[in-house]
Amino acid sequence: MPRTRQSETAEAPADKPEYRVEALAKGLRILSLFTEQRPTWRVTDLATAAGLPMPTVYRVVMTLTAEGYLDHLPGGEYRPGVRTLTLGGAALRSLDLVALATPRLQRLAEATGETVNLAVLNGDRVLYLVRLRNSDLVTANIQVGSTLPAVHTSIGKLLLAHLDEDDLAARITEASFPAQHGPNAKVSLDELRGELAQIREQGWAMQDEELAHGLRSVAGPITGAGGGVVAGVNLAVPARDWSTQRIVRELKPVVLAACDEISRLSAF
Repeated sequence: MPRTRQSETAEAPADKPEYRVEALAKGLRILSLFTEQRPTWRVTDLATAAGLPMPTVYRVVMTLTAEGYLDHLPGGEYRPGVRTLTLGGAALRSLDLVALATPRLQRLAEATGETVNLAVLNGDRVLYLVRLRNSDLVTANIQVGSTLPAVHTSIGKLLLAHLDEDDLAARITEASFPAQHGPNAKVSLDELRGELAQIREQGWAMQDEELAHGLRSVAGPITGAGGGVVAGVNLAVPARDWSTQRIVRELKPVVLAACDEISRLSAF
């Protein structure tokens, strides 16, 4: 009998998971609900958001707390614990792209004196993998691991511009456009489509006080071995110091040069 099971295991399709640990899947689903916008949760709210029975969520939360992945706050809410942050940091440090790009991005930051970011697309948001911040920038709360709406960032729009239509429509919904935004933000995918087409054609993107008042940025693409865009780099600057014309004239070329060098260094 054991030999029969081993034979069946060996013949199982490699691309189809043979085992699924439901308790682990539920724990990961619950952990994924903790975001920058909603860093703390009550057990009852977690159950509702996860679509799981209250007793199940309670057991999962108690286990995660006991293992150090959640902290129980005095008010009754829970937040990610130190072990969760350690896992996230290890994952980011292990990314070849981060290790490869960081020295070149440091040179870009030193040459311009401005904030440099490297980010990837995560659903309808951009996830920041590297952030070298100028202390004068208004978005002081953004750090490695933070996410922002892709539709209102230069890197986000650059990455969205290179999606096929089905993927774009699946990712970007009405909920992708937050109520709070800068004065020049577009508020629907229909409004954004023309700009995405222009970005795809020109090969770079700008954010002009769309994310927040007083902030502009320009982004270029990091391409992988197959030529597809896998990440973006931007320079974020105070609008009071940088007009859009000056950004295009002075910053766009150095951003694109840095992106080209990173893209050539290795295949992702």
